[in-house]
Amino acid sequence: MNLWTPQFRKKYQDLLQSHEQLITQSNEKCEPGNGIYNRWKNPVISAAHCPLTWRYDLDEKSNPHLMERLGINAAFNSGAILHEGKYLLIVRVEGNDRKSFFAVAESPSGVDQFRFWDLPVLLPQTDKPDVNVYDMRLVKHEDGWIYGLFCTERKDLSMPHDTSAAEAQCGIVRTKDLKQWIRLPDLVTYSGQQRNVVLHPEFIDGKYALYTRPQDGFISVGGGGGIGWGLCDDMTQPEVKDEIIVDAKVYHTIKEVKNGQGPAPIKTEHGWLHLAHGVRNTAAGLRYVLYMFMTDLQKPWKVTHRPAGYFIAPEEEERVGDVSNVAFSNGWIINDRDEIFIYYASSDTRMHVATSTKERLADYVMHTPEDPLFSHLCVAQRIDLIQKNLSILQGVS
Repeated sequence: MNLWTPQFRKKYQDLLQSHEQLITQSNEKCEPGNGIYNRWKNPVISAAHCPLTWRYDLDEKSNPHLMERLGINAAFNSGAILHEGKYLLIVRVEGNDRKSFFAVAESPSGVDQFRFWDLPVLLPQTDKPDVNVYDMRLVKHEDGWIYGLFCTERKDLSMPHDTSAAEAQCGIVRTKDLKQWIRLPDLVTYSGQQRNVVLHPEFIDGKYALYTRPQDGFISVGGGGGIGWGLCDDMTQPEVKDEIIVDAKVYHTIKEVKNGQGPAPIKTEHGWLHLAHGVRNTAAGLRYVLYMFMTDLQKPWKVTHRPAGYFIAPEEEERVGDVSNVAFSNGWIINDRDEIFIYYASSDTRMHVATSTKERLADYVMHTPEDPLFSHLCVAQRIDLIQKNLSILQGVS
């Protein structure tokens, strides 16, 4: 039995009190918002939210100074699901050693008081062990399983002398309770590499449907890219033989370098609501933002509405972190009141939430003008809005 000295106990109690204050603090909606959504003031998950038992050796004999032995660098890019009345995030937790792993955090409200479950997820392995894993999308499929699709990263063996050369593919697990995970084979496609693969929540013509992101290399999409679409007969032997591009990269837009599906789309009476990320290049490096679009209810690979520009971009403190100027999402939740909780990470460091409703997001996507792609046409589009508004203001003055 380990007995603590009073000094050691005091250090631990101080750490625990600080941690509990962080976990239990109430969040605050940022008003007035932009009419589309409201951000919330505090990050909902950060590295500091991770339990003390994950980071500290609490044995005074082996750690008399109560040092942090296994540090946490960041907690971000979370999948999300509403399960048994609880808002659950499966968080990408990155240790100081750069390895990422998954862990479930639970909240009663969806906007604060997220608390990690006692143990992180120990993923079952295939015959090719994952070197790193990240960015899981959780999908409750109509077949009754909850699927988790994530990026599995391994060393690129075709370049043995380049210690940074990596290969990304889609790993797959499924579960009923987010505690017992069954590992399925990695997705087989005929693209070079795959990241940001997402399972559509319903069968399409009796098949599983997947949003893919084919790319030529680990970082660069090369000549490929865009949000793809393909069908799969059996998730226990997952293979997509043919991919078509649903939403392509476009020059001089927020998605000119690359883009990828965020979480699984949300079904509305008007069509499927999609949240995606787009990347463009700047003098300061890549800039990641979120954008939305809608696809047809019966043909989810056909885009029906494309509002111009970004939906969420990093602001203020969100712009600073391990990889600055990044907003990224792979999880959102709709509850039984049609409230939508959009979970997004900032700068590969922490998690935030913005809230809206299904009605508001459908309105935004369906009635926001599309990007006309040329500067003079954008000016004309804005002048039309200005003249309409000036006429309205004259009428109500």
